[in-house]
Amino acid sequence: MTSPFTEEQQRFLRLLEVPVPGRLAGEGGAPSRAALPKAVAAAPPPREDPVFAAPPAPPRKPVTPAAPPTVPDASPLGDMAAQERRASVIAGLAWADLAARVSVCQDCPLGATRQHAVFGAGNPQGRWLFVGEAPGAEEDRRGEAFVGRAGQLLDAMLKAMGLERSRDVYIANVLKCRPPNNRDPLGPEVRECLPYLHRQIALIRPQVIVALGRFATQGLLQVDTPLNKLRGTVQHYGEIPVVITYHPAYLLRNPIDKRRVWEDLKRARQVFAETGRALPEAR
Repeated sequence: MTSPFTEEQQRFLRLLEVPVPGRLAGEGGAPSRAALPKAVAAAPPPREDPVFAAPPAPPRKPVTPAAPPTVPDASPLGDMAAQERRASVIAGLAWADLAARVSVCQDCPLGATRQHAVFGAGNPQGRWLFVGEAPGAEEDRRGEAFVGRAGQLLDAMLKAMGLERSRDVYIANVLKCRPPNNRDPLGPEVRECLPYLHRQIALIRPQVIVALGRFATQGLLQVDTPLNKLRGTVQHYGEIPVVITYHPAYLLRNPIDKRRVWEDLKRARQVFAETGRALPEAR
């Protein structure tokens, strides 16, 4: 019986058949112990502030104590001016300082539940940038991007394109910390983390960005358009072309869509070639 796939498609599908000895915790199924929040010491009870204590009443003349002054919300999620100042500071950081800030960031609740912040992986001088959603359980445990089953599949995708992670590509996520139980990112979490990704892009200056999945695409492009309406098009982050495809974790659950991904990756290679730089032969 004749195969419905071309020889090129068959070769790509064979490359994506990565043997995995077992299913890693945190990538579907029950959460690992690593996903459990760290113990947080209980804060000491607030001390009574003598400034706001009611003054003693003089004889036969009661005094009504003044109401305490209103304190503005200084939380990073509630103060737009603070958000702008924070983004401005991040936008001026060098690579090492940016990585150091991410490693200790506590600007959203995910800082209290992670094991490690995951800055990224690969070559920051590479011409390709692949952007995913958020770290998984194995990434959270090791502090590296795309090292679980989805990472193995991504490496196979890169190999099929003729690329190597350590040489040609940098890989980052919209969120630098793992959401508990691998839940979807929340809007405030994305808002807090995007300045880090924006600065990474400014420093890397990639030739092409490949957005992996819905959250990466919508976060980069600041749109709410469904993924299936953006696949097959070339979008732009500033002047940088963005090609959209499925996240490798999605392909682990829906391997039938690997052929569509190959079409997306060929489109990315074409866009790369059109920008005027040579590209190694696909394997």
